[in-house]
Formats: sequence, structure tokens, C-alpha cells
Amino acid sequence: MNGLELVAARGLVLLGCGKMGSAMLAGWLERGLAPGAVWVIDPRPSDWLQGLVGTGLHLNDELPKDPAIVLIAVKPQMMETALPALAPLGGGGTLFLSVAAGTTIAHYESVFGVDTPVIRAMPNTPAAIGRGITALTGNACASAADMDLAETLLSAVGQTVRLEGEHQMDAVTAVSGSGPAYVFHLIETLAAAGAAEGLPPDLAMTLARATVAGAGALAMEAAEDPAQLRVNVTSPGGTTAAALAVLMDEATGFPPLLKRAVKAAADRGRELGK
Repeated sequence: MNGLELVAARGLVLLGCGKMGSAMLAGWLERGLAPGAVWVIDPRPSDWLQGLVGTGLHLNDELPKDPAIVLIAVKPQMMETALPALAPLGGGGTLFLSVAAGTTIAHYESVFGVDTPVIRAMPNTPAAIGRGITALTGNACASAADMDLAETLLSAVGQTVRLEGEHQMDAVTAVSGSGPAYVFHLIETLAAAGAAEGLPPDLAMTLARATVAGAGALAMEAAEDPAQLRVNVTSPGGTTAAALAVLMDEATGFPPLLKRAVKAAADRGRELGK
């Protein structure tokens, strides 16, 4: 029995159905998961979610006794009120999979019991269009089959990677979890720089968006690594070289700036996890 077949047979509970939860639910339904196999707990359901009730989805209903998986997708500040209602499902055959930032595996074990399989995952916002990447790691009770099930569900919104352990999660959060915001800011500042050189702001934004999106797609599909792709587009003494001399400056360019930014994000993640 594969992952979706197991979920179809025993059910899936989705705690929280905001942007990330909705993206995942849409991906599962597109892959053929029956709405009747899904129980959603959400105090403020969207119109889209309410519309799925007519197809069989269970919304804020009594939960199944032994679901295959509970996926936790609420904001960290909602954990204290949301988790206790799920405590009776702990300690058995139900896998708990969290995509909530900042909440540790140890915290889930304190609520559901140390014998409960728990997997912590960190997706990012491109999951909304099926282009996310999610890193995951499990506790001692999470079996190989549990990890496979989690990857099956998370792959509905993009790539997945497995970590060596939870100690890597803060670095993952700082690189890929928060990373889209860095790229969005790059688009903002690149467009603003183009406008400062005389381009109409709308045109500068169009150029910046398409350039970053195209370069990202090329980086994903090309056989060369990003360093070689950079070399490929850089003519000695040309315009790109002049710009890169600024951006690659070891004191003021991207290398020290991004190192500080990623460290700040990782440090904040460690603080939130305490």
C-alpha cells in the first residue's frame, strides 16, 4: 500500500488550512486523493475550503479514531490552543508531520508522547505554485515508511530533501525557508536601480522579475553549476564584470552580506525554538 492509498484508507487530518495548508491540500486532491479521506480543522475556513465540503471533505468534524497522519500547518502562536485537542491521537500508529516554523520535535513529543512518530518539515512559499522545496527530519519513532509517507505528501508542492537531524533545521530555515524573501528583495532593489538609471519603473520591474525568474530556471535546468553560469555570462572587461566587481567584493558585496543575513535568520530561529 503506497502513501496515498494508506491515507485514503485511514484518513488524513490537516490542522490549519492557510496558504501552505491549502497549497498542499490542492496538490493532494490533484493527485487523486478523495476529499472524503481528509479532515480539516480550521476556525476561519476559506470559501474554497468550504466549497470542498460538498465533495465529501470533513471540515471541523469529529476526527477519525486512527488516522494515518496528522499534518500540523498552524502558526506557532496557535500551537498552545490547537495541539491539546489532538493529544488522544498520540502514542499510536498515527504519524504527526509538522510544517510549522520554530516548534521543535521535543515540544510535539511533550504533547503527544515520546512514543509518537513525529516528523518536522520546513517548506517555503513557492510551494503555493508547486515549486517549493521542503527539508524534513524525524524523531526516533519515525520509521522509514513514515519518512516515505511524509515525502509523498510534501512532494505535492515541490522537491523534498532529508536532513541529518533537527540540528540543521535552523540553517535550512535561514536559507530556503526565508530565502524567497531575499530573492523578492533582490527583484525590488534591481528594479529600483534600473529606474535610477533612467528606466520607467514599470519597465524596470518587468525586466527585474523576468531576469531573476529566468536565471533561477536556468540554474535549475543547466548542467553547469551557478559559478560556471556566472562565468559564462561575464565577458572580461565588460559590463557584467564591472557590476560583479561590486557585488563580489569580499568586504562589502554579496558574500559577507548574505553570510550575515543567513546567520541572523538562523540565530533568530534558534531563539524561537527555545
